[in-house]
Amino acid sequence: MFGFKKKKVEKLPSKKENQLSLEEQSILEDELTEKNNLLLNIQVDNKPQLAYVCEQIGIIQAKLNLTDEAIQSLEKSLEYEASIGEGYKKLMGLYNEKRIAAAYSGDDEKIDYYMGKMDEMRQIAKKLTISRK
Repeated sequence: MFGFKKKKVEKLPSKKENQLSLEEQSILEDELTEKNNLLLNIQVDNKPQLAYVCEQIGIIQAKLNLTDEAIQSLEKSLEYEASIGEGYKKLMGLYNEKRIAAAYSGDDEKIDYYMGKMDEMRQIAKKLTISRK
């Protein structure tokens, strides 16, 4: 009657999919191509510019729901130059999405992996915050 003692079926929370129009998707794909071409022309020793472009690429990839590619680009950005800007926030969010998906699928190894990644991100924030004092 009230549902007592009934087993609840847990569902993966629905991810708010970015429903991009074909035009928006095309614009983002063109932007992504432009940023990738720009990346090829940046000098290897120009770490700040490499970090910025990789961050922009990762953000665009995330908007296009290319999650794994976005994670790689955003991690590369932080390798070039640590920051706690928009890319940092996006990467933390992507790690959290992956952790949640792992939790719902019962994959303890991936849960630990993404928790570790999130801890690494917190260490970056802590380090940058302390260095600004």
